[in-house]
Amino acid sequence: MAKLDSLLTMAVQTGASDVHVVTGEQFVLRQYGRLKKVKSPPLTPEASKSLIYEILTPNQRKILEKDYQLDFSYEIKGLARFRGNVIVQRKGLDAAFRVIPYKIPELEELGLPPVVKKFCDFHQGLVLITGATGQGKSTTLAAMVDQINSSRAEHIVTVEDPIEFVHPIKKGVVNQRQLGRHTLSYTNALRSAMRQDPDVIVVGEMRDQQSITLAVTAGETGHLVLGTLATSSGPKTVDRIVDSFPPDEHSQIRTLLAEGLRAVITQKLLPRADGKGMVLACEIMIGTVPLANLIRAEKTYQIPSIMQTGRSIGMQSMDDAIMELCKEGKITAETAYQCAENKKAFSQLLGK
Repeated sequence: MAKLDSLLTMAVQTGASDVHVVTGEQFVLRQYGRLKKVKSPPLTPEASKSLIYEILTPNQRKILEKDYQLDFSYEIKGLARFRGNVIVQRKGLDAAFRVIPYKIPELEELGLPPVVKKFCDFHQGLVLITGATGQGKSTTLAAMVDQINSSRAEHIVTVEDPIEFVHPIKKGVVNQRQLGRHTLSYTNALRSAMRQDPDVIVVGEMRDQQSITLAVTAGETGHLVLGTLATSSGPKTVDRIVDSFPPDEHSQIRTLLAEGLRAVITQKLLPRADGKGMVLACEIMIGTVPLANLIRAEKTYQIPSIMQTGRSIGMQSMDDAIMELCKEGKITAETAYQCAENKKAFSQLLGK
């Protein structure tokens, strides 16, 4: 058993989401959104390298020494999988591990609105899960894939870096490909996926113009495409996609996006009021005719108004979601105020 396994096991047993191995510091866990140091001696550069190299394959070590960074997956049989990232920094090697449980949670368990389950019934178009790093995008993506895999017989192709949740064969067939191990790039994998008779294409991360182009095009040509983007709202997601292209292509991509975008789910994980975990707040933007018209007309600043009038079909703003969690007592008024975009609307919660 690798020496790091005991630390990773502790993380799973204590409900931590992340583990940090930092040269010159003690071990660090992220539990319920907060970093906590583990009682241990500070790691020397040699100790840090030894711990990390012990769990890497010879090829992974070569990549790390060549690129000074590495993304990989690691598994402790019977416990969990972990998404790992190693970097070379001033003091030595640092590693971060995200806990990936074996069991894929159901959408309801995550606290997602019921309308998200309906998004899994789409047969074509683009559905995006967005939010900052560590806000549960990968978990929601996995839950949506599992919902599709459990409910209908379809061919699902995923492109991930690295593979996180492992999907068993249920009603459908899931082919999972990992960057660097099974394919050289997102672009190559997406081009190949189009020739594999897929019903659903899952893009772990839409990183650049090429992967965005292929994802949008696949969604517009008869496939359901699920993907993630590191953006903070539905309107900003539209702007981010458009702005990734040269100005002379903006009109074309707006047209494609207007026709193909089905929904955007934006997530924030907030600390629970009882201090015993995190709770999910999410903004929901649904592709309607009025929304498509605003995208074509370059009026994304008006999208929040469309979302307010679209509450009856399941749309909601992030502030609406946060306010609801506060009213239900799931988060404190202080947390609601700190995380809200429109502070004025939340100031009354604190008696200001």
